[in-house]
Amino acid sequence: METIPQNSLFEFNPDTLVYLRKQYDLDKPGRIEEAIDILEEWIKKQNHFLVKNFPRDYLERAIIISKGSVERAKMKLDKICTFRSIMPHFFEEINLKDPELIEEMYGCFLPKLTKDHYRVYLFKSKIKTLTSGLLNYYRYFFMQCEYIQAHDYCNGIVAVIDYTDANMMEIIKWFNAVDLRESITILREGYGMRIKGIHLISGSKALDAVVAVFKQVLSSKVAGRLYTHKSIEDVANIVDKDIVPVEYGGKEKPLIELHNKNLEVLSSSGFTAHLKEMRMAKTNENLRLSATQADQYLGMAGSFRTLSVD
Repeated sequence: METIPQNSLFEFNPDTLVYLRKQYDLDKPGRIEEAIDILEEWIKKQNHFLVKNFPRDYLERAIIISKGSVERAKMKLDKICTFRSIMPHFFEEINLKDPELIEEMYGCFLPKLTKDHYRVYLFKSKIKTLTSGLLNYYRYFFMQCEYIQAHDYCNGIVAVIDYTDANMMEIIKWFNAVDLRESITILREGYGMRIKGIHLISGSKALDAVVAVFKQVLSSKVAGRLYTHKSIEDVANIVDKDIVPVEYGGKEKPLIELHNKNLEVLSSSGFTAHLKEMRMAKTNENLRLSATQADQYLGMAGSFRTLSVD
């Protein structure tokens, strides 16, 4: 694509497309197109993929979020298709009008990018009592990740999780390390999201227990990017004021307003149809190539940096 298409949820910096392509040595004429061609050809040869046709813009985003590596993009696509098959409970349809997604916990990827082209995810929990756990919110979050894969162009994400108005003991009661580990695996390995930082906000001493759960499931590298804060005033020091909502000291619309807009877009007929198509993109493990055959295809002209374009 020559420019990043406009959409109703996200904005981009004027230099985002050029900056990210140049960062991965994909800015020279023909390079990104050739990378997409290689990825398309590889997909066609994967016997175990149930869907083999993906939009070229979708594949370009897969390459960009994979640090410009076609090899990483192959693994990312393979893993997200596999996760949809072996952990289908994370990808089930949910009722986006569920009160818990509107009143007790809500969040979204913010419209504006940071100066270094990261997308900020801001989550607000006001949970006092939970009746069904956090699984529906994981499902809702992965719907948002599908939107990211289809429409965004970014360096990775910064997560800000606000527990200042939540009953932390109720959070801890429902904080399942297994679900959290699996969801972070899907986020990082399936959607390929690079996490620049995770910021947890609460004045409660019980936040230490939540941090302990996070550290159980995060790699040491990502755990080193886990930060705690006692007040929402700190958010304006984490992210530029132009990006964060007004209640966090910024200039953006209130989070609940952004969240409601997000729900509207994600429940639209167009995106619902896209989600149905993505849910079909699974794997049939009985058809997966043998290790020898897989090595042959996984190594197929994989490192795009080694290619030359006349």
